[in-house]
Amino acid sequence: MDQIQLEKNKKKYKKKIEPYCPKTHYFKNCIKAFLVGGVICTIGQGIANFYIYHFDLTEKTVASAMIGTLIFIAAILTGFGVYDRIGQFSGAGSIATVSGFSNAITSSALEHKSEGIVLGIAGNMFKIAGAVIVFGVVSAYIVSMIRLLVQTLIS
Repeated sequence: MDQIQLEKNKKKYKKKIEPYCPKTHYFKNCIKAFLVGGVICTIGQGIANFYIYHFDLTEKTVASAMIGTLIFIAAILTGFGVYDRIGQFSGAGSIATVSGFSNAITSSALEHKSEGIVLGIAGNMFKIAGAVIVFGVVSAYIVSMIRLLVQTLIS
């Protein structure tokens, strides 16, 4: 079958299935993502305020504790299947935060737990985490080198 005929068939197929495809509601999806992401960030700020008030942490030192708590909460919610429902509802609103990263790692670990601790849980969990960590480290290095270069040129 030649290329022109293939393209015509693709167009006919798209026209045929168009009435059966669900319509995407972009504005509604953006609002849901914004609201859920905002709620997650608000919960994070509440945790930070709690740690500052009750554990006498400073604003500089509270970030690690707050992020660790959000990661822990997201992992627990993923284990119970709650975070997946939040993700289905909000889309990008739940994966754009650190809790989305926790969900991805925990889901991968739970999915492969039948393969054993080392090859199943750890191996598959770090397939996702490894790429994100490497990208983060490389990005931080590049940004810091650019900053050093700019500071050197300015002074």
